[in-house]
Amino acid sequence: MVANPNLEVRAAGPAGPARDARAVFAALLDGLDSVIRGKRETLELVVCCLAGGGHALLEDIPGTGKTTLARALATLMGCTFKRVQFTPDLLPTDILGASIYNPQTGTFSFKPGPIFAHVVIADEINRASPRTQSALLEALSEGQVTLDGETRSLPTPFLCVATQNPVEFHGTYPLPEAQLDRFSALFTLGYAPAEEEKRILLDHQAGSPLTALKPVTGEAELAVAIRMVDTVIMEEAVGDYLLRMVHATRNHPGIKLGVSMRGALQFQRLCRARALVKGRAFVLPEDVKMLAPHVLAHRLVLDARARYAGQDKRGVLADVLTAVAVPR
Repeated sequence: MVANPNLEVRAAGPAGPARDARAVFAALLDGLDSVIRGKRETLELVVCCLAGGGHALLEDIPGTGKTTLARALATLMGCTFKRVQFTPDLLPTDILGASIYNPQTGTFSFKPGPIFAHVVIADEINRASPRTQSALLEALSEGQVTLDGETRSLPTPFLCVATQNPVEFHGTYPLPEAQLDRFSALFTLGYAPAEEEKRILLDHQAGSPLTALKPVTGEAELAVAIRMVDTVIMEEAVGDYLLRMVHATRNHPGIKLGVSMRGALQFQRLCRARALVKGRAFVLPEDVKMLAPHVLAHRLVLDARARYAGQDKRGVLADVLTAVAVPR
């Protein structure tokens, strides 16, 4: 295998001279790091979801910067951003759009909903009814929306960042397994380290850091950089390591439902995306091991005995992963 650590296939766009894919994603990361302090590894996961064509689910307490993260990413991308606040009375048409009748012309015209943006934050997604939640399935899986018998493509790139609150469960509708399986990764932001919180306070004295952000790339350049994921190589030994993890989730006595084939494919895609973001043309076992808790845990369904014993998905997954040998 001949690997090019600099990934010299270049992505040209309106943001400036042609740059390699690593430079594009590094610019996004540095920009996010200037707004969301002390969370570099988590920010890298979001960028990996973008590069891998996936979507992110943030399960966190209120006020940790989830919406700020999505808005900052859209600004840095130079792309459109929409926010949808999910509530029990939200309807699918409030997300997807609807055909509006014009009585003067006697015709219908389509008014697109907020889903037609490059970056969409679905805030508190588990507050909406299952009917409204399911309106996202086609968009998350296929990057398109079908309404009134007509299929409309979503912008490219398209990233959905959904959030849910793990503390307050009153009036919520937990996402079903089929919906969770559409999200490439689940993670949290959490509180910033104490020293970073001080910097955040100082940063906000002159206003929100978001106002100072400028685009570091553009839609065309970013699309080319994302396509570079297809050139990243996963050797057979590393692929076997990934599959052993997936198969182990299906054979563990505490797990009722393990990782699906869709989950395995998204896992592989995210590993290749992380390699690209790190500036490599090949996947390392380190990529697989680092991403596994974020990609696999939310896809599991524990059996009744494990739940009654007080076990959670991440704890059971940790037991599963310790039994899977890392390839040399």
